[in-house]
Formats: sequence, C-alpha cells, structure tokens
Amino acid sequence: MHDVKNHRTFLKRTKYDDLHLEDLFIGNKVNIFSRQLVLIDYGDQYTARQLGSRKEKTLALIKPDAISKAGEIIEMINKAGFTITKLKMMMLSRKEAMDFHIDHQSRPFLNELIQLITSGPTIAMEILRDDAICEWKRLLGPANSGMARTDAPGSLRALFGTDGIRNAAHGPDSFASAAREMELFFPSSGVCGPANTAKFTNCTCCIIKPHAISEGLLGKILMAIRDAGFEISAMQMFNMDRVNVEEFYEVYKGVVSEYNEMVTEMYSGPCVAMEIQQNNPTKTFREFCGPADPNVLLKKTTTTTKNSSSFGPRKVTEERETDRRRDFVVTSNHSFIQTYLSTYYVPGTILGTEDIPVKKTSSVCVCVRERKFPHRAFKLTFYLET
Repeated sequence: MHDVKNHRTFLKRTKYDDLHLEDLFIGNKVNIFSRQLVLIDYGDQYTARQLGSRKEKTLALIKPDAISKAGEIIEMINKAGFTITKLKMMMLSRKEAMDFHIDHQSRPFLNELIQLITSGPTIAMEILRDDAICEWKRLLGPANSGMARTDAPGSLRALFGTDGIRNAAHGPDSFASAAREMELFFPSSGVCGPANTAKFTNCTCCIIKPHAISEGLLGKILMAIRDAGFEISAMQMFNMDRVNVEEFYEVYKGVVSEYNEMVTEMYSGPCVAMEIQQNNPTKTFREFCGPADPNVLLKKTTTTTKNSSSFGPRKVTEERETDRRRDFVVTSNHSFIQTYLSTYYVPGTILGTEDIPVKKTSSVCVCVRERKFPHRAFKLTFYLET
C-alpha cells in the first residue's frame, strides 16, 4: 500500500486477520492498522471480475406490520449471506409513499398500500451479495402471505406476513426499480430522505459496535432488547471516523486504560445507533446491558448478565454503549445543542450532565469559545425539561 500524499510505502504485503473477503466491496470503509480506508475501485480487471462481477445491491424494506419482528428478519437476512451496508428506521409521508408505489398507481389496492406504509415506522436497508435482487426475492417468498405459507413455508412472508398487503417486507423486482427505490430511501444527492423516527423524550442511546455487526449479531441483539421490554423508537447505521469517536469517548480519555482500543474498535466498521424507550430508560437499560467488561458478566448468573455476556467477547468490544454521563438529555438533544452553539460559538466538548430533582430538569455543561472573540472561553449550562 503506497501513501500517495507522503510519497512512501505505508504497508507491505502482510497478513491481516481482521479483514475478510466479504469486506472488499466498492464503497465500504475498512480499518487497517488504525487507518480508515474507503474502497473506491478495484485495482485491476482481474480483481474486478473476481470480486465484483456478481455483486449486487438491493433494497430490503421491513414494513410497519412486521416492525416488531425486525430482529428475526435481520437474523434471516444475515444467515442468507447478505451484508447490510445501510440501515435506517424511517417514517414515510404520503407523497413519499406515492413515489415509492409509483408502479401501482393504477391498481385498485393502492390506497391500502399507502395506508399501510404510512401507518408506522419502516426499516429500510441496503443489502449486498451475489445476485442480491434474485436471492432477496427468493427469501421474501410470494407476495401473498397465504400463498407463501403453501409454496415457500420458510420464507419471510410466510413466517411474518398476514395477507397480500400486510406481507412483512418488500424487495424490488429489477435493477432499475432497485436503483430508483434506493435513491428514494438513501439519496445520493446528500439530502436526508424520509424523516427518522426519533422521539427525543424518555429515552436513552444504544450503540451496537462494529464487531457485533460484522459477526452477524445485530438481529439477535434486537430480539434481546425487545424481549426485555424495551422499545426501539429510532435506528440508523453509521460509519464513524476517528475524530467523531474521540469526541464521543472524551469522558473516558485518561480514565480507562482501554481508551485507545475503544476508539479503534468504534471506527473499525459500521455501527448501529438506536433510541431506546421505556420508563426510566437510562437506569433500566444499563442494568440490562450489565457491566462493561464481559469477563465480569461471566461470573454472574442473573438474566441480565446472561443476555449481555452472550454478545461481548471482551471489554473493548462490548456491543451496547450507554453511560449515565451520556443519558437521554445529552444523546437526544445533542443535535439541537450543537446547532445552537454553531450559530454563536465555536463548539467545544459536552462535559457531562447532572440531575436536578427539585426543578425536574437536567443540565448539560458545555465548554465553548465565542466566534466573535475566539480567545474568550466560556462554560455554558443548558437546562432541559425532562
């Protein structure tokens, strides 16, 4: 590997155990010896023929009627050999639903389709594998769930669908429709696409770390969270860079010995961020996750630790990231605070929160520098109603 900018060899031929063949597709981000790389093209025609000749991307959409079974559906997607490269929970407007069902404009059941797809959140995914369009349609089964239970009893629609409208999931029929639908849900132009489903109230943040995604544990973790009585009210897959991760883990710098390993793990691949809702979610979800070190979990026998220790092989790769210092006030209002600060100040770091029971508010303390006079440093406190 040659570093073009510095005109020197960065890496000679060597074995790297953390990189797998299925990671090598155009557009993916890989982390090699602490350097994040974006795969933009194949180096020669032979490699392109071997790795890219049959690779396809298509849209996988979990409809509102099957959103409670998202964990099982994602588990089946992983077991079928698909790689999930994008994921977002969304709420479609009527116009977006009409654009999505443009091929059914003359069908008598169009209104039923629109009513279903706008009745609640959907989960849109970009999935990748050889012959993805054909293989995803095969995994879905016939459009009518009753027929699917007869002709393809192991298909998604047979297992989770109800009828020809409420049939759990959707997949495009062709390259053209796949490209059109993926552009609707994941626009390449930089616009946001359909609205996310975050509620920003009575919630906490959960992050499923990259190693769990690469090991195909996403579906199992979603099922465990649901079975514990939590509601996943928003979800999206992200690729974080080192700067973002270091800011996120600022409170751990110089405090925990695994800080560097934690940072490297978090930007080593895609992670999934979720908004979790329940009564007193921060406390109950932390108890559900258990201690940060899975080695501690293995010494305990409670239901919580059994669930948590199933997914975390070592401390720096614990799946769910949640912390009292980053409770729902920080995570849910982070975008608002940063937008406010960017108008008047050069944002610094969110230092932490503290509960004020008397006023029934929470405070967020932020270090900033004034834009007009950058040499002036301030500490601002935001008081947010709970």
